Amino acid sequence: MSAGSESGPATRPDERLLNLVIALVNTSAAMTKQQVRANVHGYGAAASTDAFERMFERDKDTLRALGVPIVTVEGSGHSDEVGYRIDNEAYALGPVDLTPAELGVVALAAQLWSDKLLRTDMSRAMTKLAAAGAGDAAEDVVAGLTPRVRAAGDAYGPLLEAISERRVVTFRYRAASTGQVRARRVEPWRIAARGGGWYVVGHDLDRDAVRVFRLSRIDGRVRVGPHPDAYRIPADVDVDAALGARVGAERTARLAVAPERATALRARAVSAPEPDAGPPVPAGRDLVVVPFKTLTPLADEIAGHGAAVVVLEPADLRSEVLRRLRAAAALPRTTEEEEPDGRTR
Repeated sequence: MSAGSESGPATRPDERLLNLVIALVNTSAAMTKQQVRANVHGYGAAASTDAFERMFERDKDTLRALGVPIVTVEGSGHSDEVGYRIDNEAYALGPVDLTPAELGVVALAAQLWSDKLLRTDMSRAMTKLAAAGAGDAAEDVVAGLTPRVRAAGDAYGPLLEAISERRVVTFRYRAASTGQVRARRVEPWRIAARGGGWYVVGHDLDRDAVRVFRLSRIDGRVRVGPHPDAYRIPADVDVDAALGARVGAERTARLAVAPERATALRARAVSAPEPDAGPPVPAGRDLVVVPFKTLTPLADEIAGHGAAVVVLEPADLRSEVLRRLRAAAALPRTTEEEEPDGRTR
């Protein structure tokens, strides 16, 4: 493919990086910059030579930071042009020897990443691990477990692209405290998962301050700005501190659970520090005390159990669960229910 022959939507940064790795692994000697631009999908769309140079240098730095051993090969003979390749011996994966528990963690992570963005790659990776002798051990270890971190959603891809290329993004965001939706202009720095959800940490341009945004509260599309290298990401970004403040201190929820129900909640239960404190537990129910930091994912989980779980306290968690249940009860029926004789009602 020639440098000027690419058309259609721009290649995503992660796809372009993968294409570059494949090309440099399979080259017989080394690839010059001109060969990369002409033959590796994703580089031919560069608007100018300078734009290609910036893109290629940034991608090399990214891959090296990820541990990909890209080496520089000096030109010889009739050419003094520098080339690039991957040191295959240094890049080769050693023998895979995972214990059942370790493989179980990998399988659980694969379930977490099984959204539309990475489903194919994760499926291939797990197939290769199984072929290496893993067998069904992973399935045995994680039987009955479900990841409590949700899929990142449609905002993840554009934000990852913006971070990779240092582009400003704009999006509409629904505030958790007021429910108001407002436009935000942000220099995104990092994406991370905490407390059951995905967050982007960055510099809010309109407020001139570091802010944290939950991806599930982004309303509509994330628009990526046209200018690359529009800002610098600080070297001392403390993601843990930013997200820790957002997620908040640990609290406990006192729940009245029907017998033999809500197994996942029971598995996370702790002993009640004051068994007689708080609202009384209804007869025929078990008191289950669950620690949590983020209200929204726990409210979603509890509401999914319906009448089997009643929140005794805290009051804000109880209100959030009731709001979800009332909203679900108000939804119109999508199909007519039939009486035993075939009539509808």
